[in-house]
Amino acid sequence: MHKHQLFNRMRWRLTAAYAGIMGVILSLSGLAVYEVMDRVHWRGLHQELQLVAGTLHDGLEPKLTQPGQIGANVEQTLPGLCRTGRCCVEPAGDRHLLGVVQQAGYYVRFIDLSGKLVATLGCQSDLPIETQTLWQTLQTPQGDRYHQISLLLKNSTGQPWGYMQVGQSLREFDGHLDSLRQIILLGLPPALLLITLASWWLAGRAIRPVYQSYQQIHQFTADAAHELRTPLAAMRATLESVLEMPQLPETESRPVLHTIDRQTNRLSQLVQDLLLLSRMDLQRSPIVQQKCGLNDLVNDVVEEFAALAIAADVLLIAEARLPVLSVAGSEEQLYRLLANLVTNAIQYTPPGGKVKLSLTQIDHEAVIQVQDTGIGIAAAEQSRIFDRFYRVNSDRSRQTGGAGLGLAIAQAIAQAHQGKIQVQSDVGKGSVFSVCLPLRAVQEMGKRL
Repeated sequence: MHKHQLFNRMRWRLTAAYAGIMGVILSLSGLAVYEVMDRVHWRGLHQELQLVAGTLHDGLEPKLTQPGQIGANVEQTLPGLCRTGRCCVEPAGDRHLLGVVQQAGYYVRFIDLSGKLVATLGCQSDLPIETQTLWQTLQTPQGDRYHQISLLLKNSTGQPWGYMQVGQSLREFDGHLDSLRQIILLGLPPALLLITLASWWLAGRAIRPVYQSYQQIHQFTADAAHELRTPLAAMRATLESVLEMPQLPETESRPVLHTIDRQTNRLSQLVQDLLLLSRMDLQRSPIVQQKCGLNDLVNDVVEEFAALAIAADVLLIAEARLPVLSVAGSEEQLYRLLANLVTNAIQYTPPGGKVKLSLTQIDHEAVIQVQDTGIGIAAAEQSRIFDRFYRVNSDRSRQTGGAGLGLAIAQAIAQAHQGKIQVQSDVGKGSVFSVCLPLRAVQEMGKRL
């Protein structure tokens, strides 16, 4: 597959598609995580500022008197409050009001109705003053960002006093988001590399069955063309030799016609076998289920090929050790399966040999064995004998007229019946082909009937 340019291009395209899709999904997922974390941080910050500002608002309004003026009672409530707008010394210990702990990074600013800074708690007098909106995000000349909430204060008589702003530094907040952003940006390239490698592997696995099918079709086409070429060439040579003769006596024409007839029959059989294999390859629905008696089927095959066995000086016998066994399937196809196995066994068994057909039951399977005392099959070739157009002995197959499709058809029929074919063979001692067919299918069919 690596040497085939078409499949290499297809694999690269699949890899690019997989990696592109996964890269987009991963990028969107990272962006979504970043946005969720950003929203969660902002929501937590807002809730915390609202809690602190609300507590201060409710606790300070009863203590306020003149608009824009800070009384001594307010300074007692807020230790460290600086009226001058300069940084004042923080008192030791935690500052609190009504149980609210003011953490590091907080500041509180008091602004009169004209927009003038009156007092601060914390060193943030260099921030611009904005009181028109509830929430503001401000930035110092040094680049530090703060988020604050502005609330209108009223004195004890209900008159507007001014504004209170409670803010918190965004340094820690920005630091968390920067760290998350760096993790996403730095982790994305290695993740994309791993995704690309995984996509290359997945694309290879996805293409492999297609490539194997392509190889089989290519090999099948080449073999079929080769098999068709031989009888066609023989027929053409025969016809050309006849056409060159001005007159052809009847005694010479009949052998020519016999030759053409023999090659035509060979072509017809080859085409029929190829069509049968193609139909079974394309078959998606199960075969028509009917009850098939295997005992009668074995006896019919032995009777049918008795003459062929006698002509080859081979003893053909049948042996059934159990009562009648039946399977669900196509009797015609099962007959073809056994006929192919018996034909091969007779053809590859020397004169004086024996071919035995036996029927037994093992667990929930019917086992039909075709045993011969023929030439045997080498261990290296046993895994290929079911390949189409493969011959163990090409010369012998040419003489018998075989095209190397018999065992391939037998295996296809067995698989269509949810069965299997196994072979055991020793060179010079013979072979045993075992066909295993499930019995439970016919039992279930009997229950339905």
